[in-house]
Amino acid sequence: QVQLVESGGGAVQTGGSLRLSCAADGRTFNRYAMGWFRQAPGKERLFVSSISRSGGTTAYADSVKGRFTISRDNAKNTVYLQMNGLIPEDTAVYYCGAASRWLFSRTLKEYDYWGQGTQVTVSS
Repeated sequence: QVQLVESGGGAVQTGGSLRLSCAADGRTFNRYAMGWFRQAPGKERLFVSSISRSGGTTAYADSVKGRFTISRDNAKNTVYLQMNGLIPEDTAVYYCGAASRWLFSRTLKEYDYWGQGTQVTVSS
């Protein structure tokens, strides 16, 4: 089992940047594919980005491609999401997830563990 703690959310204006972090406990971080999902009020949780166990493969939702960058540091048990060019439509609670059974995943139900979420608010 792994516990995840997100940080780095906040309120910014359109065009601003934020860097989200997700720290995992334990010594088996490199055995998990990691992902970021987001959930706006009254809407379902949606895929944002994911990264493979080694960090060699990444994927992005079309809505964030070219603006967001996912990365991981297995030595620090941490995955990051650099968000640039933020727009109001990016406003949501962002969740970090860990998938133990897959080398890489962009599917919500394939994630076994979740953090508590961090709020991102983008104003126009």
